[in-house]
Amino acid sequence: MYAQSNEIKVFTANANPAFAQGVCDALGIPLGQCEVKAFSDGEVSVTITETVRGRDVFMIQSTCSPVNDNLMELLIMIDALKRSSAARVTAVIPYYGYARQDRKAKARDPISAKLVANLLVAAGADRILTMDLHAPQIQGFFDIPVDHLLGNPAFVKYYMEKFPEHREDMVVVSPDVGSVSRARAFAQKMGMGLAIVDKRRPTANVSEVMNVIGDVKDRECILFDDMVDTAGSLCNAAKALKELGGAKKVWACASHGVLSGPALDRVEASEMEELMLLNTIPMPKNYTGTKIHQLDVSGMFAEAITCIHDNTTISKLF
Repeated sequence: MYAQSNEIKVFTANANPAFAQGVCDALGIPLGQCEVKAFSDGEVSVTITETVRGRDVFMIQSTCSPVNDNLMELLIMIDALKRSSAARVTAVIPYYGYARQDRKAKARDPISAKLVANLLVAAGADRILTMDLHAPQIQGFFDIPVDHLLGNPAFVKYYMEKFPEHREDMVVVSPDVGSVSRARAFAQKMGMGLAIVDKRRPTANVSEVMNVIGDVKDRECILFDDMVDTAGSLCNAAKALKELGGAKKVWACASHGVLSGPALDRVEASEMEELMLLNTIPMPKNYTGTKIHQLDVSGMFAEAITCIHDNTTISKLF
């Protein structure tokens, strides 16, 4: 149990209420009372049903599917809390949507990640708490403090217990060149080697595997990424590791399970033994397979909230 203080209030909307309840359970405080509904035309309706005057408020909301609905709920909740005289409002966004649109990849592209940052600040957020941004430089899009948690400590603990011996014979694999630094940090903590799947992406959400860089023959591999959307990249990488690299087994983990489109069917039919995710995004209600599982990081967020409230360092969480 972490800090118990009547000055802390935690609220949530409709994106992932079970996660918010887990945070409150770890903090030892009740979840804040509010109603977040929609008018008949789809507009968000918010009512805060308890006082927040002078309180340190944490508003938990992942901007996952339906992304725009959840984003608007978050913005309107922040506005409602600020207008109710909350002393400080921290937007706790376990999964930050629009993060993949962090630069102009071609002419006349928007930079949507920056726009969302502007909207959060304009709504009244005083600081941001999030986890594993797709592009870490998004922290610089904000003119308010951003606490950026990393999910790899949860995965390190899980795989240390899952593979207590012979980890030096295993390999951490980055599914693309862009994720190499993230995979390297994980491999160093695990005491494992590193390999890379080099791929070409002809169109959005379509990947074509080109080559496996590194020795994975007759070894067990852990694919490590920050998110799984349609799962095409991850499944193709697992196939390449088996067919091109000669890997013995392929496990996979990622912080955020977006799991859109054909992702669930792809994962179940893939060469992966297991896909381990964090519970920053709720599992799809229609999932009935056996390969996808989640680790609970609500306790990590609860500890970060305690540190923020008490003005102490959160570096111990890394």
